[in-house]
Amino acid sequence: MAEWLFEAGIGENRAALIEGGRMVEMAIERDDDPGPRLGAVLSGRLIRKADASGRGQVALADGTIVQLTPVPPSLTEGSAVAVEIVREPIPEGTLLKPARARLAAAEAAPGPGPDLWAQINAGGLSVRRLGRDATLDDHGWSDAIEQATSGLFSTPDLLLRISLTPAMTLIDVDGGGSAAELAVAGARAAGRAIRLFGIAGSIGIDLPTLTGKADRQATAAALDAVLPQPFERTAVNGFGFLQIVRRRTRPSIPERIAADPVAAAALDLIRRASRASGHGALTLQAHPRVIARVATRTDWIDALARAIGAPVTLREDGALAISAGHASRATP
Repeated sequence: MAEWLFEAGIGENRAALIEGGRMVEMAIERDDDPGPRLGAVLSGRLIRKADASGRGQVALADGTIVQLTPVPPSLTEGSAVAVEIVREPIPEGTLLKPARARLAAAEAAPGPGPDLWAQINAGGLSVRRLGRDATLDDHGWSDAIEQATSGLFSTPDLLLRISLTPAMTLIDVDGGGSAAELAVAGARAAGRAIRLFGIAGSIGIDLPTLTGKADRQATAAALDAVLPQPFERTAVNGFGFLQIVRRRTRPSIPERIAADPVAAAALDLIRRASRASGHGALTLQAHPRVIARVATRTDWIDALARAIGAPVTLREDGALAISAGHASRATP
């Protein structure tokens, strides 16, 4: 039976969909996520009519600029509008693609859009909130985050290299065995990675060269069996390339991490520190950039101190990797 597990945390909430004992989908929500949420209905003013791409611009009440499509020809610049967010802001390297919106239906109620807890409860599946005695790490969360960070998704038989580009997410399949066997296994693994990490938009999978039509069809069928609809795809061509398009509504897990790896490391350190064993004062020791990020968020530090019932000290260690911070208590 499929079940969503929800894990609240300081600065970041997490959720994972578990099917047959395997984590098949991941989701993250941060308290400083940029821009409006998917499904938000917000008021603003049209500040630019449609350009050559067919998209206009709306300035929301808080000054955030979102893209609007389509833009009715009768709508003039300066007009007050209510819009519904259909795609959250997407990080692209150091840039941030603005949120995308459409005109809201007349009966739509204004609101900020569903948070992560509401999103997973809306799907009709069982949902369970985890307490201190259980974490998503029990289901492989940390290993999956490491794979999303490195872009290396491995199985016993093959390795996927996941690369983010402005045009699409590329997945390269590498491994042994015959080309036909590797292509089927690679397509199956790629489908699982796409679902697990929430990869969407245009996706290219580079598989071994396949000369036989039956082998190409079997490879495509292996992908279809593990990646739920909706999506569109091409056939596998003779060079072993397959392209998929999935509706893109929010950033993928790899995109989130790549956009700000220091923030990801800082939030993970805070979460692990909240469960550190021992007694007395707690020390967070990490790379200077991670410590600097934590130091800017006194609300995180205060919440952590309340959670453990002790003061928190920050200590820089330039010898540590960004992701190698650790927490220790005064008394083991």
